[in-house]
Amino acid sequence: MGVLTLAALTACRSPAPFYRTGTGGPGAAVVALGGPAPYVAGPPDRTATAEPMERPLDVYAGTRGRLLGGRPYPPMVYVPNAGHATVDVIDQRTYQIVGRLWVGPRPRYVTPSWDGRTLWVSHSGGLTAIDPRNGRRGRRVPLADPRGLYFRPDGGAALVLADGPPRVDFYDPALLRGLGSLRVPCSEPEHADFSADGAQLVIGCPPSGELVRVDPVRRKVTGRLPLGAGSRPQQIRLSPDGRMFYVADAAQGGVWLIDAARFRRAGFVPTGAGAHGLHPGRDGRLLYAAGRDDDSVTLIDFAARRVVGRWWLPPGAAPQVVGMSADGGTLWLSGRGAVHVVSTHTGHLLRTLWTGGAAPYGLAVYPQPGTRSLGPTGHTR
Repeated sequence: MGVLTLAALTACRSPAPFYRTGTGGPGAAVVALGGPAPYVAGPPDRTATAEPMERPLDVYAGTRGRLLGGRPYPPMVYVPNAGHATVDVIDQRTYQIVGRLWVGPRPRYVTPSWDGRTLWVSHSGGLTAIDPRNGRRGRRVPLADPRGLYFRPDGGAALVLADGPPRVDFYDPALLRGLGSLRVPCSEPEHADFSADGAQLVIGCPPSGELVRVDPVRRKVTGRLPLGAGSRPQQIRLSPDGRMFYVADAAQGGVWLIDAARFRRAGFVPTGAGAHGLHPGRDGRLLYAAGRDDDSVTLIDFAARRVVGRWWLPPGAAPQVVGMSADGGTLWLSGRGAVHVVSTHTGHLLRTLWTGGAAPYGLAVYPQPGTRSLGPTGHTR
């Protein structure tokens, strides 16, 4: 068992904020010991008419509630082996591979459906369903090389990012019946995330080093943002307050901050070489970033927008995609021929599990908390 080193310590905080409410006030009667209690008219009580204090936005509030799909599915990790046509099924409790499913050529991601009742494996031949109740393979839907499967936050459509030509294909989320297609001005669109209100979808295109913004309801391109020469954008996650998109850049070795309202660069956080996978912590305070080329996991403070810690995996681990257990206690990272399990409490490497393929990639840790699924690797809100 390997051990990771925590490079920077963070202060202990409660996983959820506390709010204080007052009782009584200056108008309360004062009674002398042994004396009568006369009626005392205090100042008028304005609390009933005061405007309620607005709570800060938290787009991940739903991930600290009930389980997606409304039932406690068996805790498994579904690992697509991109070098083969299989998905390995790992028991989260025993760390044992308990199943291997043949799903289709070159599988890349396992994505929960919008309602969480089906897991969809995207591969070069289309989509293959897995039933999370029993881990059995279900129906297959032929599609032309889907690179990523996403769902509108309102559940109105499934969106498939595809190439040749680069486009977003729209489908009925239940029947996966085609509803239309939108060409996008970049190559190999793959990673994406939605704005807080769901009105915009930001898509990363690694070969062209740019982001494209799409209105998923009106189905039109609303913006295009080059990140700079040599950039290769990877996974994208919205900040809890909805103000910034965090975009991992494998070529630049860090994470871009993209102003969600203005759709422009607002900063850059250096992390590890080959920055790839991103996953927010359950308390909405930290963002975990996998560094594929330097075998690291970097901890980014959402509020401060800076690195507050770094853990190291064994040499050659090459972590890429990050998943998280339902309780937030463990990270599951797909790497070079293996899946690595890391404690979020200590930063220690708990297990290294060798899978049935040389290139495990877009794993799904399931079940997940949330009200809806938006995309691959536990992307719920």
